[in-house]
Amino acid sequence: MSILFFDLRAQYQSIKNEIDEAIARVLEKGCFILGEEVEAFEEEFARYCGCSYGVGVGSGTKALHLALLACGIEPGDEVITVPYTATATVAAIYLAGATPAFVDIDPTSYTIDPSQIETAITPRTKAILPVHLYGQAADMESILAIARRYNLKVIEDAAQAHGAKYKGRPVGSLGDIACFSFYPTKNLGAYGDGGMAVTNDRALAEKIALLRQYGWKERYVSSIQGLNSRLDELQAAILRVKLRKLESWNEARRARARLYNELLADTAVTTPLEMNYGRHVYHLYVIRCKRRDELRSFLASRGIGTAVHYPVPIHLQPAYQSLGLRKGSFPMAERCAGEVLSLPLYPELEESKIRHAAELIKDFYESAAG
Repeated sequence: MSILFFDLRAQYQSIKNEIDEAIARVLEKGCFILGEEVEAFEEEFARYCGCSYGVGVGSGTKALHLALLACGIEPGDEVITVPYTATATVAAIYLAGATPAFVDIDPTSYTIDPSQIETAITPRTKAILPVHLYGQAADMESILAIARRYNLKVIEDAAQAHGAKYKGRPVGSLGDIACFSFYPTKNLGAYGDGGMAVTNDRALAEKIALLRQYGWKERYVSSIQGLNSRLDELQAAILRVKLRKLESWNEARRARARLYNELLADTAVTTPLEMNYGRHVYHLYVIRCKRRDELRSFLASRGIGTAVHYPVPIHLQPAYQSLGLRKGSFPMAERCAGEVLSLPLYPELEESKIRHAAELIKDFYESAAG
């Protein structure tokens, strides 16, 4: 029995008629950039996140970049974040001309460890950028308390956390501004790139809306220096259809994660733990395990797709050696990078396939022990 790591075709088949109708609607209107579909989706997604404003942009990376600029981040500033994240988080900080200041992760949530944040604050620190990794919220109450004490902006990287909650509140509504990605494999994914910044601060929303299109308040007249990063009408129409399904899809992910947890409870792997403060939406189902690469090869040989998110912490990647950080700088991030393995998980994944994958994992460790 082969198991795809992710199956976008299965999702499309389940909503084919609605998606096809949405695409046809856009084609018939003949408006493809910043039209009615984008405006409607901005309102709908912002409301879903418990926010007053949403601004659609070209990708999650650009959402972070423009959010940093809107918050006044400038060259020479420092932004506190984690070294264990997708490269986009740190790339956006550099795009804004700032420098990342890393803090290690919590060993249970895999998100930023609030107890280490204050030691990273310097006179140049202007913001904290927590990452809601794998679909789990960071400990925002602790982060926000520190930010208030030091007068820092909080920009949530919620690219993997559509629908996650912290103490009953949706992620995205907690900091000054939050950024989402609609990359196709996300819990809410487009059929191409896309992103959005959401906020309850009208001034921040207006600033990002200017920045995403050349700084135009009126066409061809730039009131500030901006760039081109716009969510298009086709993607917005597609995402409007999918947003209506998101809660049921997230519950399907959570049910499949519970089954994995149950089946792998007495094995040599460490299963993900939902923190008692939040609702995990399992963008990825990530275990930690010894002999990770051997296990991955074993599963691949039996037709089971897996992935590693993320094999090299940012501070050890060649592009970021100028930071002067070395192995051992962030032990928890480095340990996770060597042990994590993402197993197949998506709303359409059959229970029988989860049971099969779990049985193979048991077989691998039992053979190793023998």
